[in-house]
Amino acid sequence: MKRPPPQLPYKDMLRLIRHDFASFIAAAFDVLNPGTTYRHNWHIELLAAKLTDFAMGKTTRLVIMMPPRSLKSHCASICLPAWLLAMNPACRVMCASYSQDLADAHARACLALMQSPLYRDLFPHTQLSASRPAIAEFFTTQQGMRLATSVGGTLTGKGGDFMIIDDPLKPEDALSDTLRNRCNEWYDGTAISRLNDKAKGGVLVIMQRLHEDDLVGHVLEQHDWEVVRLPAIAEEDESHVVETPVGQRTFGRRAGEALHPARESLETLAWIRAAQGEYHFAGQYQQRPAPRDGGLLKQPWMRYYEPYERPGEFDHIVQSWDTAAKATELADYSVCTTWGLKGELFYLLDVERIKVDFPDLRRAAIRLAEQYRPRVVLVEDQSSGIQLIQELAAYGLTVKPWKPKGDKVVRFAAITGLFETGRVRIPRDAPWLDEFIYELTIFPNGRYDDQADSVAQALGWIQDNPPEPGITGFYRMKCEERLRRGE
Repeated sequence: MKRPPPQLPYKDMLRLIRHDFASFIAAAFDVLNPGTTYRHNWHIELLAAKLTDFAMGKTTRLVIMMPPRSLKSHCASICLPAWLLAMNPACRVMCASYSQDLADAHARACLALMQSPLYRDLFPHTQLSASRPAIAEFFTTQQGMRLATSVGGTLTGKGGDFMIIDDPLKPEDALSDTLRNRCNEWYDGTAISRLNDKAKGGVLVIMQRLHEDDLVGHVLEQHDWEVVRLPAIAEEDESHVVETPVGQRTFGRRAGEALHPARESLETLAWIRAAQGEYHFAGQYQQRPAPRDGGLLKQPWMRYYEPYERPGEFDHIVQSWDTAAKATELADYSVCTTWGLKGELFYLLDVERIKVDFPDLRRAAIRLAEQYRPRVVLVEDQSSGIQLIQELAAYGLTVKPWKPKGDKVVRFAAITGLFETGRVRIPRDAPWLDEFIYELTIFPNGRYDDQADSVAQALGWIQDNPPEPGITGFYRMKCEERLRRGE
């Protein structure tokens, strides 16, 4: 049901809002966002129906996946706790988000709503405790509570009837195994144990999908959940049948239609898709945390060059070594990728992928350096790379020890845009090409990642250290060459 008609008498309007969560959502938006136009859409009524069932205990495990800026937090973290405390002033609601700042922002809005004249007129029996007005944990006079915490935060000594988990993970953290696992472990070890009644207590997870093993992916492997998935662009015809205060209603759309065209049209979504890239759009907007055809890097993004298209000279040549974990380990690969920079383009010249002991690794590195005469050789500063750095420097090569920052998947994701925008060029024909393309396009889901690591290291370093143009770069290069020769 949409916002009550403006000509409706105030008492009748209160009666309508009091019995219809969708109308409450619309009215709350006006209270909290004066001067901003509320744009109603069918998906809000669908959410209202699902959240009403959750509030009534008809659904105790609910997952909602939807795009950013779709009133997700307004409905779930602001309006729903206020509604729950209106229905039962003694209930206890725990709300969690990826940071305490975000959780507090939701709590502050919920408190402002409950302090508003409209809320007091709607639900006079629910009164806030004047003696316990803290933002992160405020109470009603009947000892009901809304608690705000961060994912990973302590809940020791706390308990609740409902757990609302809204955006438990930042998009930039989703590719980190460590941070993702920390979120999932917090849910398993802390959050779920805080329900006063494990069987009847309600748990809501509402978020944009970020990774196959984000919290939604994690919980769906454990239990049976009711799932609401709302992609920004419908991938098939949708039909949702729900019970509302005016009876059974059906909401839906055709394949290819936008979720909320008045707010984000197909043209706007196309622009977002181009700006974000396919991988991020597939998760955050389409609620599929990986494109259907593979991992972070899509094969159609590969741009090939023929031998006659290879530049005769390059601005710079860079080599990047990802070495085996141990200098004596023959089970692991060591990989060197060689790159030629020409203007804005990155040409992959060669891939060396070998299983050797350290003496042969050293000989291979020197042979490749003499063959391509790189301006710099990048070597990861750990494991067998430490010894290789020392040996190559002693030989007179310009070696840059590379200390990786963050998770390797995050580092690789950061350079996929270079492929997608056509700045990376791969040789059309090379003996190593098939294995190279296969590993990169299934990363991080494949058995091996050494070639992907070498590529991410090279392109990441080049982006952070762009070649100096003109005469300055020329003389710097000449000085480095003279230093290598000991002049």
